[in-house]
Amino acid sequence: MSFILKLIEEGEHLTQDFKLRVDDSGKIAKTMAAFANTGGGRLLIGVKDNGVVAGCNTEEEFHMVEAAAQMYCRPAVSFEVQVWRVEFKKVLEIKIERSNGRPHFVKDEQGEWQAYLRKEDRIHKASPVMVKVWQYQMRHDRTEFRYDINVGKLFSALRDSRELRFVQVARLARLGFEETEDLLSLLIVWSIVKTKPSKKGFLYELADSKAMDKLESEGSQVFKYNQHNIPNFEA
Repeated sequence: MSFILKLIEEGEHLTQDFKLRVDDSGKIAKTMAAFANTGGGRLLIGVKDNGVVAGCNTEEEFHMVEAAAQMYCRPAVSFEVQVWRVEFKKVLEIKIERSNGRPHFVKDEQGEWQAYLRKEDRIHKASPVMVKVWQYQMRHDRTEFRYDINVGKLFSALRDSRELRFVQVARLARLGFEETEDLLSLLIVWSIVKTKPSKKGFLYELADSKAMDKLESEGSQVFKYNQHNIPNFEA
């Protein structure tokens, strides 16, 4: 079995998406930005959702993808191209690495610039917290962490295995929304808290109790900047 057929046999997943063709550069831009913001991935164009190779006009599809990356993404998303042959049909592979320029934004139907992330084989709008997480990962200057009795109550709730909505976190910590975004962003970057999308919005829960213990006992100075840390998304 050829390399491209082995890739197709994997099906769609976190880092792989099939497209029969690109009819709308704006829509495919969301997929490209999501790959760049999360862990990278590839688009296989000319492949149906069920894995059947239909082939495509690689030159036309390339121009649609190029427009998506440069005109609909801010900042532009970089990608590499590979053309594969399956019998007499062509498949266009678009490979996108996890970006050092994240977060990338795409203009939505209302004209607003939105960030997107990839989870399993789906695309989700990123929360303001995740946007800050990506921004924090790419720089050393971050909001100062402050621990008080209310943050202690939040930590106790997380230790009780509670899944908290953003508003619940804000209420427990008695913080404004922007301060809550800053707090959650730091805790995610430090791998203390993890987040997952749900029907009610993003939920936040404890990721590493030992790391939380260390933060409480030794302070935030022990958590060094690490731009390679990837937020933990639950399956």
